[in-house]
Amino acid sequence: MAEEGRAPQSVLFACGLNSIRSPMAAALFRQRFGKTMYVASAGVRSGEPDPFAIAVMDEIGLDISKHRPHTFEDLEEWEGLNFDLIVTLSPEAHHKALGLTRTLAADVEYWATPDPSDAAGNREQVLDAYREVRDQLERRINERFGKTAAVNE
Repeated sequence: MAEEGRAPQSVLFACGLNSIRSPMAAALFRQRFGKTMYVASAGVRSGEPDPFAIAVMDEIGLDISKHRPHTFEDLEEWEGLNFDLIVTLSPEAHHKALGLTRTLAADVEYWATPDPSDAAGNREQVLDAYREVRDQLERRINERFGKTAAVNE
């Protein structure tokens, strides 16, 4: 478990499909912290790459176009679920993560994050919804990890 006052050494961002929110959060986290902390993302179910998520991340210089959505089970099979912290971005992912803590020594935090794929309107309005989620995730990452990152350096 992550010790109070210390940043976790490994963080998993999780959502429903691992195609929008969690890969965006992982890319933002990776940009901010590089290799000082390990980060990954997963979903309850495996979705498809989302072109709007790719577009809004590209706007800030982050390429998530090669991300292939995968599930908690995929991640466990490939590398294990050895995370200090699981940040869940949807109720479904939060429920799944809490179930995993029966056998994992990981802290779980829920960050209520809207699903921008529910946005309606023209292309620009939909992109604005994705930008809002991207910016919200960036703020939350900075708030949650900004101060504690220096503790581990």
